[in-house]
Formats: sequence, structure tokens, C-alpha cells
Amino acid sequence: MIETDQLTRRYGQLTAVDGLSIRAEPGQVLGLLGPNGAGKSTAMRMIAGFLAPTSGTARVCGHDVQREPLAARRALGYLPEGAPSYGEMTVREFLRFIIGVRRLDAERGRHRFDEVVGWLQLESVLEASIDTLSKGLRRRVGLAQAILHDPPVLMLDEPTDGLDPNQKHAVRKLIDAMARQRTILVSTHLLEEVHALCNRVVIIAHGKLLADATPAELEARSRYHGAVSFSAPGSALAQEMLGRLPNVAAIEVDALDGRVTVFPRPGTRILEDVEQLLREQGLEVSEIQLERGRLDEVFRRITTTGEAAEAGA
Repeated sequence: MIETDQLTRRYGQLTAVDGLSIRAEPGQVLGLLGPNGAGKSTAMRMIAGFLAPTSGTARVCGHDVQREPLAARRALGYLPEGAPSYGEMTVREFLRFIIGVRRLDAERGRHRFDEVVGWLQLESVLEASIDTLSKGLRRRVGLAQAILHDPPVLMLDEPTDGLDPNQKHAVRKLIDAMARQRTILVSTHLLEEVHALCNRVVIIAHGKLLADATPAELEARSRYHGAVSFSAPGSALAQEMLGRLPNVAAIEVDALDGRVTVFPRPGTRILEDVEQLLREQGLEVSEIQLERGRLDEVFRRITTTGEAAEAGA
């Protein structure tokens, strides 16, 4: 549904996107994750056909975006960075304009207008000029224009940027519901967005692909994967004894809150052993947790060291 092959964009000596090859399948929410300036928005503009690549190709639903631009754009809904629109128009006028551009017939246009306005809770601002709206509302109007024609493929660049927590929750629920019948590419630098939306993640930095995996696979690459953390008063003696367990590799104590993290040796599990020792010591443990891995730690390591050996894991 979305496919790029060695997609590259150069600006003089600067290579913004460097040989990017990705594939997003039907029913998939693929997260395009990277630090600011990684090349995410540039890649999306090339896939959308708004920016010509220096080399390489991009296809939407099998249509080459350079050779078949109209067919590719018909299949695509795109929310770009900043959600540009016509600020002097009211929300109603703008969405009606998009219906006309997308050539929806009158009945279909009315149905989609009512449906999308309801989904994104825009009823109260339909007569307001877009220039007068808050950043969050403008973002929701931008998302509305992207989905009005009910496309099979969506590309959303920072879709929850500027939204408050309640609005983020509503938009994420909408994206999750739409993903069941579509392919969705979401660009973000927010790790919380990955957990909330994505079933696969591509990490890029300096325009290069560094990892392509599920969130769980990335978490498994974390040094915290399989670690056990707990909070308990007077745990100094327990820490010493935990260090003697055969499968414990290391113990760390958070200097701020005193939380203890016990790390297993590779390929071992330590939760039951840790729990048993804490019971034997009679410690009142307020919280104990089996870590599944920390995506933020993996993200920092990959994007700062260029760790790409496991890309495609």
C-alpha cells in the first residue's frame, strides 16, 4: 500500500533522506519515528508527491507517485506538518471546498461531511474562520480534510501535535478504528504515540533507516527487558542478597526515589527468585514490576550511536 525503494533527497551537500526503503501493509499502522530533523517530513512529502526525490521511487497502492501522480493522490489522505489550509475560510467552507476538489458527488459529500465532522467534534466551530482557531482545532480540521474522501492509505505527520490529552485520546481512537481497513503511516517523535498507535515502527536518523521492527521487538533490545524493579523501605540488605542470586547480572538504585532495578543475565528469568527473596526478608514491597523494556532507551541508543546492525529485526 505504501512502498519506497532507495528513496533519496539531497539539498546541495545535505542529504535529508538517504536510500530509504520501507513497506507498509494493509491494516498496519507504521510509525515513522526519529528525532527532529531526521528526515521524516521530507520522506512523507516525497511519498505524497509534493517533493520530487533526487533518486529512488515511492508507490501508493501500486502507483508510482512520479509517473502516476493523480492515481496515487486519489488513494492517499495526507495530513502534512503544520496542516496548511485557507485561513480566511470557515471550517464549513474549507471542508466543502475539499469535497469539491476530491470530486465527491453531492450525496456522498454530505454523508462524509457529517460523518467526519462528528468524528472530530467540529460541530461547534463550523462557522468559525480557520485563522481564529486554536492550534489543536486547526490540527483536527487538517485531519478532517485528509479523511473526507475515505482513502485506503493515510499519511499523518504528527497527528496529535497541539492537542490536549482528551483530544489526543479521541484522535488515537479514530486512527485505531480506521486502521482496520486502511494502511496508515504516522510520523512522530513522541514515543507515547508508538505505544498508543503503531504495530510496526521504522526508526530513522540523519535520513537513514536504522531499525524496522514491532514495538515489542524494539523493547526486547532494551537492557531493561526482563529486569525486575521494586520499591521497598529498608531494602539495602535485600540488595546485597539479590546480588548473590545466580541469574542476577547487576543491581541499580535510583538516586531520586530509591527504586531498585535488578537485571537478569542474558536468557534468564528472575522475577520468581526476586519475589521469593523479598518475601523471605519480610520487606513490605509497595510495587514490583517485570520490565518489558524501555523504548526510550532503545531509541536514544539507536539514534545517537547509529546502531543499525539489527535493522529489520
